[in-house]
Amino acid sequence: MDRESLPRVPDTHGDVVDEKLFSDLYIRTSWVDAQVALDQIDKGKARGNRTAIYLRSVFQSHLETLGSSVQKHAGKVLFVAILVLSTFCVGLKSAQIHTKVHQLWIQEGGRLESELAYTQKTIGEDESSTHQLIIQTAHDPNASVLHPQALLSHLEVLVKATAVKVQINDTEWGLRDICNSPTTPSFEGHYYMEHILRHLIPCSIITPLDCFWEGSQLLGPEAPLFIPVLNQRLMWSTLNPSALMQFIKQEISDQKVSFDFETVEQYMKRAAIGTGYMEKPCLNPLHPQCPDTAPNKNSQQPPDVGAILSGGCYGFAPKHMHWPEQLIVGGAQRNRSGHLKTAKALQTVVQLMTEKEMYDQWQGHYKVHTLGWTQQKAAEVLNAWQRNFSREVEQLLRKQSRIAANYDIYVFSSATLDDILAKFSHPSAVSIVIGVAATVLYAFCTLLRWRDPVRGQSSVGVAGVLLMCFSTAAGLGLCALLGIVFNAASTQVVPFLALGLGVDHIFMLTAAYAESNRKEQTKLILKKVGPSILFSACSTAGSFFAAVFIPVPALKVFCLQSAIVMCFNLAAALLVFPAMISLDLRRRTAGRADIFCCCFPVWKEPPKSSPALAMNNNNSMRGGRHPKNCNNNRTGQQQQQQQQQLQQQQQQLAQNPLLESRAPLAGGLASSLPSFSLASFAYKYYTPFLMRSWVKFLAVMGFLCAVIFSLYEATALQDGLDIIDLVPKHSNEHKFLDAQTRLFGFYSMYAVTQGNFEYPTQQKLLCDYHEAFVRVPHVIKNDNGGLPDFWLLLFRDWLKNLQRIFDEELRDGRLNKEKWYPNASSDAILAYKLMVQTGYVDNPVDKSLVETNRLVDRDGIINPKAFYNYLSAWATNDVFGYGASQAKLYPEPRQYYHAPNEYDVKIPKSLPLVYAQMPFYLHGLTDTSEIKTLIGHIRDLSVKFEGYGLPNYPSGIPFIFWEQYMTLRSSLALILACALLAALVLVSLLLLSVSAAILVIVTVLASLAQIFGAMTLLGIKLSAIPAVIVILGVGMILCFNVHISLGFMTSVGNRQRRVHLAMQLSLGPLVHGILTSGMAVFMLSTSPFEFVIRHFCWLLLVVLCVGACNSLIVFPILLSMLGPEAELVPLEHPDRISTPSPVPMRSSKRSNKSFIVNGSRGSSRSNNCHKAHHYHKDVNINDPSLTTITEEPQSWKSSNSSIQMHNDWSAPSTPTPTHNRNHNHNHNHNHLNNHYMNNMNNYQQREPPHGSSSSSGQGNGNGNGSNYSCNAGPPPQPPTYHKVSQPMLGGYAPPELQSIVVQPEVTVETTHSDSNTTKVTATANIKVELVTPGRAVRSYNFTS
Repeated sequence: MDRESLPRVPDTHGDVVDEKLFSDLYIRTSWVDAQVALDQIDKGKARGNRTAIYLRSVFQSHLETLGSSVQKHAGKVLFVAILVLSTFCVGLKSAQIHTKVHQLWIQEGGRLESELAYTQKTIGEDESSTHQLIIQTAHDPNASVLHPQALLSHLEVLVKATAVKVQINDTEWGLRDICNSPTTPSFEGHYYMEHILRHLIPCSIITPLDCFWEGSQLLGPEAPLFIPVLNQRLMWSTLNPSALMQFIKQEISDQKVSFDFETVEQYMKRAAIGTGYMEKPCLNPLHPQCPDTAPNKNSQQPPDVGAILSGGCYGFAPKHMHWPEQLIVGGAQRNRSGHLKTAKALQTVVQLMTEKEMYDQWQGHYKVHTLGWTQQKAAEVLNAWQRNFSREVEQLLRKQSRIAANYDIYVFSSATLDDILAKFSHPSAVSIVIGVAATVLYAFCTLLRWRDPVRGQSSVGVAGVLLMCFSTAAGLGLCALLGIVFNAASTQVVPFLALGLGVDHIFMLTAAYAESNRKEQTKLILKKVGPSILFSACSTAGSFFAAVFIPVPALKVFCLQSAIVMCFNLAAALLVFPAMISLDLRRRTAGRADIFCCCFPVWKEPPKSSPALAMNNNNSMRGGRHPKNCNNNRTGQQQQQQQQQLQQQQQQLAQNPLLESRAPLAGGLASSLPSFSLASFAYKYYTPFLMRSWVKFLAVMGFLCAVIFSLYEATALQDGLDIIDLVPKHSNEHKFLDAQTRLFGFYSMYAVTQGNFEYPTQQKLLCDYHEAFVRVPHVIKNDNGGLPDFWLLLFRDWLKNLQRIFDEELRDGRLNKEKWYPNASSDAILAYKLMVQTGYVDNPVDKSLVETNRLVDRDGIINPKAFYNYLSAWATNDVFGYGASQAKLYPEPRQYYHAPNEYDVKIPKSLPLVYAQMPFYLHGLTDTSEIKTLIGHIRDLSVKFEGYGLPNYPSGIPFIFWEQYMTLRSSLALILACALLAALVLVSLLLLSVSAAILVIVTVLASLAQIFGAMTLLGIKLSAIPAVIVILGVGMILCFNVHISLGFMTSVGNRQRRVHLAMQLSLGPLVHGILTSGMAVFMLSTSPFEFVIRHFCWLLLVVLCVGACNSLIVFPILLSMLGPEAELVPLEHPDRISTPSPVPMRSSKRSNKSFIVNGSRGSSRSNNCHKAHHYHKDVNINDPSLTTITEEPQSWKSSNSSIQMHNDWSAPSTPTPTHNRNHNHNHNHNHLNNHYMNNMNNYQQREPPHGSSSSSGQGNGNGNGSNYSCNAGPPPQPPTYHKVSQPMLGGYAPPELQSIVVQPEVTVETTHSDSNTTKVTATANIKVELVTPGRAVRSYNFTS
C-alpha cells in the first residue's frame, strides 16, 4: 500500500515557532516557565526544590501579567512615566550640598557632633580661629633658609600681601579691619588717647620676622599716626612704646591735663610692652632706618639667624606673644647645644577674626549701614580678602623674578579650602555628559545589526540608557525632596553607579528581546528575565538599605541615595522599558529598519530557498498564498536528499545537545542573528576553556594566592584622608599643604570646659586638667618646659598682683577698712573694691571683709564667693590678658570699667560660665597614625577628668578631620556585616538555597579582601570615601554573582552543563554592564582633583576589575566544583526534562475544527499541479495539542490520540511508478515527523485562542497543504467527516478506515547558541487499521 495516502498529524498552520524558547523550556525549565517545572515534580518526572520553583512561578505569573498590561497600554505607560519622573527631577532644585569635609564623617548623634553642636549653641560658631598662612621654601631642597636674604624676601612678600584691599558694595576693607588684634582699654572722657592706642596696637601676626627689627614693618599703622605733642608721625619701625609713654606723660603733666596714665602703664606692664623692636637686631644693618639701639648696628654684621630663632620669637607684647620655634621654622636641624643649624622652611600666620567676631565687632558701625550687615556678609568680606591676599602673592612672584628664582612661596587659607571642597562637591556636568554619551554610543554600537536592520535593537537600547539616566535623576530628586543632604561622595559616585547597574538591566532585557519575534513578546521577556533583574536589584538595594543605620553621614547618605536610585532604576526597567520594547515591536512587525525607521522604506528580506525551513514552516508568510508549484520526479528526489541531510543533522544534535551547528534547520533565523555575540563566545569558547582541569587549577590557586596576598597587604592598610588630596595637584594650595605636612605638621586645638560645673569651687580640678596636657605628646611647651598660662592662671596672676599692691599701700596707710586716700594707686583702689565683694546679690558689699578677705589664698585659689564679681573686673580692666587667653568665656563677663574717683564699690556679678577653652599648639603631626595617637591620649584624658566631675571635650582641626578614624574601622565592619547579612538573607530567600547564598557571600568577602589589598598597593588610605566605594563594591559584585547563580540554579543537568548554560545567559549582559560602568567611571579621570582621581576613579576601577575577575572567572569555576543542586532534577533524562504532558483544554461547545487528511492516490502524480491553501492570518498556534488532534465523539476504544479519516476511495485507481511511491512514502514519513514536531512546539503556549479560528487545511504529499487537481473541469467537492455511499470497484468495496492510533515518543535535543536554533527529533509509532467489507482487518504500523 502506498504510504502517501496514509493520514498525517495536522499542520501548525504556518505559524513561526520560537525554537529558542522550545529549547530553554527543556533545559532552563524554571527560568522559562516555573509552572512546567512544578508539573514535572507533581507527576513524578522530576524532583527539586518545590518551594523555590513555586515562588518563581508566582513571580513569573505576575511579571507575565505585567508585561501583557504594559504591552497593551504602552503609550499610556510611557506618558505617565515621563510625567512622574519629570516631577521628581524638579526636586533637584531643592538639593542641599555639604561643602565642608568634616560634614562627611561627623557621626549623627555621636560625640563629636554633640560637641560641635554645643560649641555652636554657646559661642555661635564652630571654628575658633581663622588663619592666612604663608610658607617659604628654597628651590634647592637641601638649602637652608636661615640667612638674612631669605627672611628679607619673606618680609617683602608679606608687606605687599598684607596691604591688599577688597571692595564690598563700595566699602573698602583692609587687614586692620578684619585682623585679630589685642583689645585696648577704654577711658572715661579721653577718646583721643583711646583712639591713639587703638591705632597703635597692631594686628597679631605670628612670624619669624618678630625676632628682628624688620618685623616692625608689618605692624604699621597703614598711615603714620600724628601726635601733636611729639610733632611727629609714629610707626612701629620707629616706636619705643615705653619711652613714648614717659614722654607723653611728662608733657601732659606739665600742661596740667588730667589723664589716667597709670591705667595705660599697667596695661603695658601686664603685657610686657617695653621698647618694641628698637633693641632687636637688624637683618640688614645697612638699612637707613635700622635703629642705633640695634645690637648689630655698629658692627654692621648680619645676625646669626639660627641662634636668634632658636626657642622661638616674641612679638611686641612678649608676655602674651611668644611664637614657638616649631610654629615658625620647619624642617629644622640642630647642633649639640640644641640651637638651630639649618631649616628648610619659614612660616607666617596672619590671625584673622572669625565670622562671628567680625560681625560683633562692626555691628552698628556706620561703615556697615549700607551693607545689610549679617554674619554671612562678614564671611563674604573675610573670604574676599583672603582670595585677594593669595592673588597678590602670585602676582608678586611673577613680577619679582629675584624672589621667584630662589624661593617658593605658598599661600593658604581656610577660605581656599572651602572653595576647593565646594567645587568637587558639585557634580561635574562635563563628566556626566561625556559618560552618558560614551554609554549611549556603546549601547548603540553593540546592539546595532547591519545585516538585519529590522531585528536591530540600537534605538531601543539607546532609549533604555537615556531612561536609566532619567530615572537616576528622578531618584536623586526624590532624595532632595526627602531632605537627604548631598555630599562629595554622593554627587561623584551615585550617578555613575546607578548608570552602570541600570544599564546592566537594559542589556539583559535587550538580550531577551533579541531571542525571538513572538507576538506576545513583552510578557515573555519579563517572564524570563524579570525575576533575575528583580532578585539582583532587590539584593543590592537591600544591602544598601541595611547600611543606612550607620550614623556616619558620608556612608548613610550614600547608601540611602543609592538604594533609592536603584529602586527607581528597577521600576523603570520593569515598567517603562517594556513599554519601549512594545512600541519597538510594532516597528519590527512593520518591517522597518531599526535606525531612522520613519525615514527608510519597509525592509524586505531576501527570499530564502532553504527547503528545511519550508518543511518546518509550511506558510512562512501568514495570510499569503504560495505560488503554484508543479512537482516532478526530479524535484521529489532533491527533496528526498534534503530530508535525509536534515535527518542526519538532527541525529547529530540528538547525540550532543550542546553541539553548536548552523544547520539549515535554522534557516533565515541564523542569518538574522549577528555574526558575533557574547553568548556564542561564552558557549563555544569561554566556558569550555574555563572548564578545563588545568584552567580550574590555575584559576583557583591564583584566586587563593591573591586572597592571601591581599589579606597580608590589608594589614598594612593605613587610615587617613590627606588634605593634600583634596586640592588640585599642581595648584599652589597643593604645594603648601605638601610643605606644611612634611616640614611643620602644626595644628591648634582647644580644651573646652562646659557648664554644669562649679568653676569657683573646682579651680584646683581645672588647673590639674590643664597641667595634664604636659604629658600629651606633640603639645608645644614654653621655654621652661611647661604649658602657656590659660585664662584661670592669668586671672589669678592679675588678682595676685592687685593683692600685692593693696597690701603694700595698706601698710603705707594709703587706704583703710572704710576708704582710700587720694594718694592710693588705681590698682590698690580696684583691689579694695574687689575685696569688699560678698558675692551675694542681696548684700553685695561688706567693708569688714577688707581685713579678713584675700583675693587669692595661699593655695592659689581665687575667692570662690566673689569669683564672678572678680571675673567681671578682670575681663574689662585687663583686656590684653583676657584677649590673649583666647578663653572665649560664655556667657561673656559683665563689663566694669574701674575709675579711681568712683566711690561706688559695687561690682556687677557675671553669670556662671557654661563655656571656656584652653588653647594649645600641636606640632610634628605628619601622618594619620600620629594624629590618631594624639587623639587617643587626649580623649583618654578627657574621659578621665569627666569622671572627676569636669565636663570637657577637645576641639580643633585634628578632631574634626581625623577623629573619624578612631571608629572608622569598627563602623565599616559593622556596615559591611549588616550589608552582607542582609544580602545573605535576601539571596537565601530569593534562591531558597542557603548553600548558593553562602557561596555568593564567600566570593564577595574574598573580593573585599582583594579590594583592601589593592588599596594598599595603590597607596589609598582608608577613610569615609573609600569606605563608601567598598560598600558599593559589595553591591556590584553581589549583583553580578546573583545573575550567574540564578542561571545556574534554574538550568538542568550536571554542574558543568549548568555553568555552560548560566554563562551563556549572563556573560553578555554582565560584560556590557561592566564595560559601560568602566567607561562612566573613566570619565572621572579628567577631574583636576587628585582626590577624585585617586579615591573615586582608581578605586572604582579596582572594584570593577576585581568584580569582573571573580564573578566571570572564579565564581563559575567554584559553581562547577561546589555549586548547589539544581532547582529541578529530571528523573528520566540527565540533561533535560521529560516531554511535558499538555494541559487539557475545556470548552463549553464542541469545536467545529476538523483535521482531514486527503487520501487520494493521484496526489503523487507528476502531471498534477497543486495550489497552496490560503490560511487564516490570525491562526493561533496554541490551539492544537497532542490530546486534541481530533475532537470526534468519545466512541473510540483506544486511549491514545486518534484521527478519524474520511473514506474517500471512489476515485479511479491509477498505477504509480515504484520510485514515485517510494519517494512519496519517504516524503510522507518525514512530513509526518515535521507535523508532529510543529505540534510539540505548540505545546509551549497554553493560552486560549484570542478570537481566531484554525484553518481547516490538510497536509499533502509534498508538504504544500491540501490540494485539488489542476485538470480542466470543476474541482472536486472537499471531503467531509461522514461516511459516503460509494459504488464498489473491482468487486470490492472501498476500504473503510477504522482507526489511526498515534503513540508518540518524542526526544528533544537542543542546541542553545547565539544563532538561537533548536533541533527536534520526534518519533511516532502510528498504527493504521483499515476494514474492507468481506475481508479481514488490515493493520499498518509506521515509525516516523
